[in-house]
Amino acid sequence: MNYVPLHVHSEYSLLDGLSQTSQISKRLSNIETNACALTDHGSVSGAVDFCKALKGTSHKPILGCEFYLCENGAATMQLPDNKSLIHQVVLAKNFEGWKDILQLISQANNPNQFYYKPRIDFNQLQEVAQKGNLISFSGHLGSRLGNLSIQDTSDNTLCTEALRLQDMFGKGNFFLEIQLMDAENNPESAEAAYRLREISKQTKIPCVATPDAHYPTKEAAEDQRVLLCTALKKTIGQVHRELKEGKSRSLKSFFSSDNFHIPSHEEMSSFHTEEELANTNLIADMCEEYPILGPPSPPKFPCPKGFSPKEYLRHLCKIGWSNKMRNVKKNTPDFHKYGDRVQQELQVFEEAGLSGYFLIVQDILKFCNDSGFLTGPGRGSAAGCMVSYLIGITQIDPLKYDLVFERFYNAGRNTDERISMPDIDIDVPKAAREKVIDYMKQKYGTDNVAQIVTYQTLQGRSALKRVMQARGNISFTEQNEITKHIMDEAKIADELQDMKEELGESSLILWALKNRKEQLKDWCEIGENGKLEGKMARVFEQAMRLEGTKIIQSKHAAGVVVSPAPISESCPMIRSSSKGETDLLAGFEGPSCEDVGLLKLDVLGIRMLDKVMEVPCILKELS
Repeated sequence: MNYVPLHVHSEYSLLDGLSQTSQISKRLSNIETNACALTDHGSVSGAVDFCKALKGTSHKPILGCEFYLCENGAATMQLPDNKSLIHQVVLAKNFEGWKDILQLISQANNPNQFYYKPRIDFNQLQEVAQKGNLISFSGHLGSRLGNLSIQDTSDNTLCTEALRLQDMFGKGNFFLEIQLMDAENNPESAEAAYRLREISKQTKIPCVATPDAHYPTKEAAEDQRVLLCTALKKTIGQVHRELKEGKSRSLKSFFSSDNFHIPSHEEMSSFHTEEELANTNLIADMCEEYPILGPPSPPKFPCPKGFSPKEYLRHLCKIGWSNKMRNVKKNTPDFHKYGDRVQQELQVFEEAGLSGYFLIVQDILKFCNDSGFLTGPGRGSAAGCMVSYLIGITQIDPLKYDLVFERFYNAGRNTDERISMPDIDIDVPKAAREKVIDYMKQKYGTDNVAQIVTYQTLQGRSALKRVMQARGNISFTEQNEITKHIMDEAKIADELQDMKEELGESSLILWALKNRKEQLKDWCEIGENGKLEGKMARVFEQAMRLEGTKIIQSKHAAGVVVSPAPISESCPMIRSSSKGETDLLAGFEGPSCEDVGLLKLDVLGIRMLDKVMEVPCILKELS
């Protein structure tokens, strides 16, 4: 018999969870389990990455969330004690349950109830849970039942609370969570487990064994502490001193043990009964495997009466031809060359069902031009599209400059499962960007248009600095002296790509060690055996392990998604970290938004266009 890890955090539990989804997948293969649940703190933003990482493996993805719950109404922010939050793990049994979790995440991030953390209250959870599509556990220490179990609380009170939660989710959908992986370091977890097992006997509510995994393997514990120190802005030494003084007790387990990894069955069986482990498989079997990924589903463009999108795109091309091809005489080589190119492109777009996409982009740029906003002439590979030139998306004749259409769009990338969307940057003045987004909301619906989230990751220089700062024994002067030799990613992008193709992964720090040997040899270098050597070899090794880890959530500078239905039906809506903003962001990063079927557009605010628009006014003043 094996077991299923049902309480696992990824790097999307920012500055707390360390595991990248690919690392979780690798660990699952090593411990030979057939499923795993992702339960990040207040977030499901890693769901798409998780499903893609497990696709093609024997591991079933189970999607869930460890919600933050407040005792009073979530909209109540005046009560000081309502800032305190308790935890509740919830899993989706089926696709309807997944949609229920998306609804709860969007509620939790609503500005009216977001208070330090995205939070919901018990009434909101109960309203959704009573549909019967969710499974929940009582929670570890930090949950309501977990906390009550280590307090001077009667068994009767504990039973009443356990039965109340069972009623909320429905009999068979609620379990008492037993966590013992760190019991030797944390006696309270053993005390909680003992009492919950007794309550299980009295209420007949089954127990389930879970880890509290924040990193993939025990060896990664030291790396997670760097993340925690980053969040606290303290060194590891400072945290240990505070723990000795009785402060920062919530961090004691993380800094005193290495037991917050994804454990094997053998490790779990040392602490748990066979029934508790068997119930992990029972829960996994209760959770259906359902697709959250899907083909692109752009909103339907409102064509003039009598036109289909295909017909209207051809109509706009004819108008553009008459305006822009006046100097190309009929029955000349150039005339046939242009005509063949347009027909070829239209055929490709029509076969891929992309006519509506071009109409949406053309309409946005038409709005800009009609409003007096200057737009970009066309940037990147999009300038190689003749259709875009004819309908006014770009302003560059691609044949005149021998621009290749296939660099912009290649139908060979399409599969039966997925149509690849074109990539057209919509360049508008920075001052006009919000007006463009407002226009899109008016046209397609306020709930159907949103800007998207992005995440800052630890890259070479920042990863190295975070490790050195957490250790606390390296001066700022020396930190800067070391990190100045780590290149910016953009400057060596091609070389990093070559490294990725050769090694399967890329690293700015490794590149620097190979290409800045003399400058870095006083601290670290690659030895003859390929291993790192030198007085800071461990620092460099740890920084390389942390490269690529997500640490900060923010709003993407350009990305906007559009959907024919409310975005919250397929994507979590999350709070923007920008001050004063109340609009929620699509909570998946750009590629993941596309993976769930949302149309992603890049609407870039270009300051240079603002400056160019000011020129006539300046000239008028000077004349």
